[in-house]
Amino acid sequence: MKLELNLALKNLFGARLRTLLNVLVLSFSFVIIIFLNSIMDGWDQQAQKDSIEWEFGNGHLINEKFDPLDPYTILDGHGKIPEENVGLTPILERQASIYPQGRMISIVLKGISSEQEILKLPTKILKESKEEFPVIIGKRLAESAKLNKGDRVQVRWRDSKGTYDANTLSITEVFDSNVPNIDNGKIWIDINKLWEMTNLENEASYFIVNEQFKNPELSSWDFKSQFTLLKSLKDLINQKKTAQSIVYGLLLAIALLAIFDTQILSIFRRQKEIGTYIALGMTRLRVVRLFTIEGSVYSILALIIGSIYGIPFFIYMSEAGFPIPPADQKMGIALADVIYPVYGVKLVLMTILTVIISATIVSYLPARKIAKLNPVLALKGKKQ
Repeated sequence: MKLELNLALKNLFGARLRTLLNVLVLSFSFVIIIFLNSIMDGWDQQAQKDSIEWEFGNGHLINEKFDPLDPYTILDGHGKIPEENVGLTPILERQASIYPQGRMISIVLKGISSEQEILKLPTKILKESKEEFPVIIGKRLAESAKLNKGDRVQVRWRDSKGTYDANTLSITEVFDSNVPNIDNGKIWIDINKLWEMTNLENEASYFIVNEQFKNPELSSWDFKSQFTLLKSLKDLINQKKTAQSIVYGLLLAIALLAIFDTQILSIFRRQKEIGTYIALGMTRLRVVRLFTIEGSVYSILALIIGSIYGIPFFIYMSEAGFPIPPADQKMGIALADVIYPVYGVKLVLMTILTVIISATIVSYLPARKIAKLNPVLALKGKKQ
């Protein structure tokens, strides 16, 4: 093995430009694969963290008649707060319409306790405000409705009997969140105020649960764990990763094709050398191993070269982050202004193993032809 390794290194460094080009292409693929995967992992962690902090908490306890994805269930999808309400933060949803600058916009009034601390929503402002109907809204609704902090807007809603009522809401805060589901078309108000407005005293559409909640099996209520609530987000990110794997495959295939062609050309041009090795007593298996090791060394050199320019690039991106265009932030999923890549040990090791094993395989495939070479004809340099 030592002899084959020494010969492989001598041959590679002797090739110079050809070796350099192959190594650069392979190292580029290596760096890009790690970077793109780290961006997806960073998005995954950021989106899950923001969704838990702003929307999901430790899970939801949802009224059996209420479907968060079906607006037609809002009218009847609510029920009395159960007696076993330790660790529960009630949220009541009601459909309404606002009229900013004479326009009508359909929204959802979401009542939540102004004293809650499980979500990052700045609800304490609702308790401190002296306005009659103080509310908070997200930056997306503020942008679409052209509302700002301190503005007043007319709102119309229906109470428990179906009777329409109207009043004026005061925008006490515009919060900035990466989770669009709590922002788009949503206006947050103190739940006590919403109970008063709708005559739905002590009723809720669903609950945010915390660590103190112990009994997920309650009559008329369905418990959805944090894992279940995050599943759709994880599935989306996994779909994105699958789509990106096509790009990884193309980049790696280009680099491996260059190695494959180089090995075929090398075997064709070095037939006399191969014949000499066999004539001097080197077995065909060792000659095959020699050319296979040459291909493997390409991946090792690519790892070294890639580390030289890749590590500073990774460090810079981990501090600066990857900016997301504003248009992409309106896709309806949790997406921050800047995504910071996460370089996991598993990601780096799997990428290194994939590149090394792939380079070894594509080097072995053309090297198999050596086993069929006639050493006499090879020494004469004749085609076989």
